[in-house]
Amino acid sequence: GTRRTPYIMSTLTPREIVQELDKHIIGQNAAKRAVAIALRNRWRRMQVLEPLRQEITPKNILMIGPTGVGKTEIARRLARLANAPFVKVEATKFTEVGYVGRDVDSIVKELADVAVKITREQEMEKVRQRAAAAAEERVLDALLPKPRVMGFSTDEPQQPRDAETREKFRRMLRAGELEDREIEIELRSQPMGVEIMAPPGMEEMQQQLQSMFQNLGGNRTRSRKLK
Repeated sequence: GTRRTPYIMSTLTPREIVQELDKHIIGQNAAKRAVAIALRNRWRRMQVLEPLRQEITPKNILMIGPTGVGKTEIARRLARLANAPFVKVEATKFTEVGYVGRDVDSIVKELADVAVKITREQEMEKVRQRAAAAAEERVLDALLPKPRVMGFSTDEPQQPRDAETREKFRRMLRAGELEDREIEIELRSQPMGVEIMAPPGMEEMQQQLQSMFQNLGGNRTRSRKLK
C-alpha cells in the first residue's frame, strides 16, 4: 500500500484541520468545524501535566445522520490527521436478538492491531534509507564475490576490493543497467502459511496457534537466484 505520511498535530490549527478535510469531503462544514475543534482540544489536553489534565474534560464526538452523508469518511480522515488507528464496526449487530459473532474485546484487539501496524510503518520509514543502502551493498557483494582460494572460501582477511570497479557497478545499479543480471543470495525461508478457523469469540487463540505454526522452521536459510 501507499506509505503513510504522519501529520504533526502541534502544527495543525482547527482551521487547518478543516482545510485538510475539505480536500476529501464536500459539504458538512459545521461537522468538520466541530470535529476539528474537538480534536485540537484533545491534543491540547494531552500536553498539560497530569493533575491539570484531570480538570479538563475531553470532548467526545458523536455524529448522527443517514447513510452516505460522510460520517465514516470524516472519522477516517480525522484519524489519519491524528495519526491514530481507525476501525469501522457495524454496532447495530450488537443490538440484534440472538447475535453471535465478534465481541467488544475482539474489536478492541483489532484496533490495537491497527495501532501496531501504524507504529511498524513509522519505524520502517525511519530506517528506510539505511535499509536501502544495506540492500545495495548486499547486491554489490553478490555481483562482486569475494576471491576464493583453491575452491574454498578463506577466513583470512582479503585484500581490499577494487574500489573503482565497485563504484562503477554501483552507478550501473542505480541507473538500472543491471536489472537483467541474475545474482544468488542467502534468504531466510518463509514459513508455510497455515490457516486456522476458530469459532466466534476465540480469535485470540486462533492468532496464537497461527503464530506458533508460522514460527516453526522460520530460522532456516536457503540460496535463491534473483534479478
